[in-house]
Amino acid sequence: MSQPPPNVLSFASSDSSCGAGSQADIMTIASMGCHPLSVITALTVQDTSGVHDLLPLEPDWVERQTRTILNDIPVHAFKLGLLGSDAIINVIAEILLDYPDIPVVMDPVLASGRGDELTTEIMIKSIRKLLLPRVTLLTPNSLEARRLAFADEVDTASSHSHSLDACASRLLDTGCDFVLITGTHEHTAQVTNSLYTRGRLIRTDNWKRLPHSYHGSGCTLASAIAASIASGQTIIDSVIAAQSYTWGALSAGFQPGLGQYIPDRHFRNSIKEQTTCTQQNIEEQ
Repeated sequence: MSQPPPNVLSFASSDSSCGAGSQADIMTIASMGCHPLSVITALTVQDTSGVHDLLPLEPDWVERQTRTILNDIPVHAFKLGLLGSDAIINVIAEILLDYPDIPVVMDPVLASGRGDELTTEIMIKSIRKLLLPRVTLLTPNSLEARRLAFADEVDTASSHSHSLDACASRLLDTGCDFVLITGTHEHTAQVTNSLYTRGRLIRTDNWKRLPHSYHGSGCTLASAIAASIASGQTIIDSVIAAQSYTWGALSAGFQPGLGQYIPDRHFRNSIKEQTTCTQQNIEEQ
């Protein structure tokens, strides 16, 4: 009998367009050679243009889904996405405390690509207090990093002036081990992703900026990292592999509807695609 693949448990909302959310996690995790496990946190009404409505599940349903799976199947990594409500955040925090040895990758979904608010300020405070101390790797884009890092500032507009280095330092102070800030929303010629740990920048990766707007890129990156970690790779190697996979999926992306493009998570990297990144390894662990 062949060895079963590693198992990755995703907490995410359902997305009927299959561009983001649980469906995106499932496709990515499977494409990375792992077995996907899925806990639904919310139902959404969304398409490739944005999220039109959101219905969080009852917290008890989230807990029952999770504990039933955990009692049956060994989990090698958790991936957290859109969590739905403050009560669900509290339930997930309790579950993570019961499984301290399982690495956690979190994509802090605060808004949709077009700006639909998906997370309240109360939820952000709970994420900072209850989840980030348990997170192995946090993968915010630059907008999410600034909002999460300076959620306690009275003047929220001033948070936009903070450097990404300062944001990473504040996020690491909450207790998470690594922060990977993605640069898709920055006004730069290339997309620069920056990896931090222990209060310092240890790696940057520069990627060719693609011409389209994509639905589900953050889900894809975080799920690919979780799958790589579950497969036994180091954090740095997982970040490298997941970025390569995500860029390839985006570059092969397609537009199924009237809105954003969707990553093609079934693509296969070619040698040419793997060399489109300029890497600067600032400090090896």
